[in-house]
Amino acid sequence: MTERPRPKRVARSATVVRTEQLSPAMVRVVLGGPDLAALPELEFTDHYVKLLFAPAGAGYAWPFDPDEIRASRPAEQWPVTRTYTIRWFDREAGELAIDFVVHGDAGLAAPWAAQARPGDEIGFFGPGGGYVPEPGAAHLLAGDEAALPAIAAALDRLPADAEAEVYVEVAGPADELPLRVTDKTRLTWVHRGDAPYGAPLARAVRSGWTPGPNAQVFVHGNAELVRDLRRFLFVEHRLDRRAVSISGYWRTGYTEERWQSTKRELVEQMERDEAAAAHP
Repeated sequence: MTERPRPKRVARSATVVRTEQLSPAMVRVVLGGPDLAALPELEFTDHYVKLLFAPAGAGYAWPFDPDEIRASRPAEQWPVTRTYTIRWFDREAGELAIDFVVHGDAGLAAPWAAQARPGDEIGFFGPGGGYVPEPGAAHLLAGDEAALPAIAAALDRLPADAEAEVYVEVAGPADELPLRVTDKTRLTWVHRGDAPYGAPLARAVRSGWTPGPNAQVFVHGNAELVRDLRRFLFVEHRLDRRAVSISGYWRTGYTEERWQSTKRELVEQMERDEAAAAHP
């Protein structure tokens, strides 16, 4: 059987409208431009885009044709992508917000966001996504800084009478952000300090949350956090996997390219370990 060719991904362009320092570790970049009008309705709360960057020293910048670059240059000069959640999209205003965790000069996306100025341009693929909170469920939303925009978007979407337990890990008190909560929301900020990423959050969820019969779960962030809480959810509590959205957004010490190329292998290993633990 002949495989159909994959459709060409469309790279869109956006222009920086303004930036805002949300906390010592997070910068919001608000983007605009005519290409945003072509975006579909954002039905999910974890919608993301893949921002396009030229590698350091490649000698080109946006705008560029990713396919033409890949066809004409060596692999080390090919464009790279960095995946970020859409915090909000205002179609009427023609603006889209992305919140970036900034941590010095390392990497591509965080330094770009820290230095972004109105008029700067960026290319992107997307959006993608797959999670939306169900109005009648009892929600667990948990994640680190990388998942905070998606958690905030989910809280914005929940009706006022929806039950939600929320755990967010950040470095310290200065990194807490205002979130929409109601009297049905229990919000716990977990301060990481010098502990490994995800470890304090996993302990907090384990000690503070018990799933009920109508639980819906969103857990995203560091891969080790995901490994721990997958076991908690699927082995110790035997939750229906259809009610759980859980995935590693990143892994300590890994570039996005390395993480994406090894993520499937890690997930398969976790699934084998969970199956063995469930049926010793």
